[in-house]
Amino acid sequence: MQRKSLGLVALIVVPGTLIGLVFSILLLLAPAKPAAADCGPTASVVINGDTKVDGYSQEQLKNAAVILGAGKALDLSLRGQMISVMVSLGESGLRVLDYGDGPGPDSRGLFQQRDNGAWGSYADRMDPTISATNFIKALQKVEGWELLEPTLAGNKVQRNADPYHYEKYWPGAVKLVQALSDGEYSLEGNDCAIPGKAGAGDDYPWKDSPTWMQVGAGAAAASPLGMFYRECVDFALWRVNQQMGSTGEPFKFLNGNFRPDGQGLGSALTWKSGWDAKGWPTGSVPRVGAVVWYAPGAGGADPTYGHVAVVKEVKDDGTYVEEGYNGNPPPDDHNYYTRTVSNEIPSAFLYLPTQEEKK
Repeated sequence: MQRKSLGLVALIVVPGTLIGLVFSILLLLAPAKPAAADCGPTASVVINGDTKVDGYSQEQLKNAAVILGAGKALDLSLRGQMISVMVSLGESGLRVLDYGDGPGPDSRGLFQQRDNGAWGSYADRMDPTISATNFIKALQKVEGWELLEPTLAGNKVQRNADPYHYEKYWPGAVKLVQALSDGEYSLEGNDCAIPGKAGAGDDYPWKDSPTWMQVGAGAAAASPLGMFYRECVDFALWRVNQQMGSTGEPFKFLNGNFRPDGQGLGSALTWKSGWDAKGWPTGSVPRVGAVVWYAPGAGGADPTYGHVAVVKEVKDDGTYVEEGYNGNPPPDDHNYYTRTVSNEIPSAFLYLPTQEEKK
């Protein structure tokens, strides 16, 4: 290994295989967070007259509880219940409104449902339980809604002009569900709070496997994805599979089958061209779950091969939190890391088909 001026380590690349690349950005470092609780189970409502949530009235709490109850009756996951509360917050402020707006003057109720026959009668739309039930049934019919960011899932049902209209209401929905349900769901490091990602924290399944540096650049170091264990590219491809619903062998997306032209996805250097060859979208805006692509030398990445990571969280101050493997110098290389990064540092963001760039 050869020391670089920035304290980075250059790794030997073996043709036809994908290795991870040591990566360093001189920005704020955030410690790895532990895996969070499962966001799948349906929550049961626990509310009484003494229940209080700062910033919300008793009317709003009652309507949120009704939405959770409707979700439980339909066996809706906790994530789905949060999405339902989020949409109602964004549409009516969790109030049963007897009026609409300019684009929808006939909209009514908790979800501002239109008088177009799809949402029942006026009385149905004004009934919190019925309107919530109808929204949830429509959500459950959206193919792959669990893999979408919450705001995009809600938009697939409501079809409002801005698909990101509900994004700012997600923290409030998490807060309300936490207060009104029988579970504990935190905004920190929790899959319930981080949309568009099937896992949370260091859930990489081969975190204890030997690296190619320990056993040599051979098959013994190759993961089921066709990359070397505990490299940046192997973690990123694991997260891609996970988000697309492939969480066990045989995995859907491999180094050897990702590109339709038969070429390997390759090292971090060629991931952008791999995305282009596959026809998946790319852009300049971070979306949770998107792959972060650093061209060689960008932001302190390896000057020959670059680096890849995954967007874990997007902040309001123009930064995002990325997660990945092999992003620190020895002795902490080939381990999980999180790091807060300015949006302008990466070369591109590589989106999944369930994501899109905010315009």
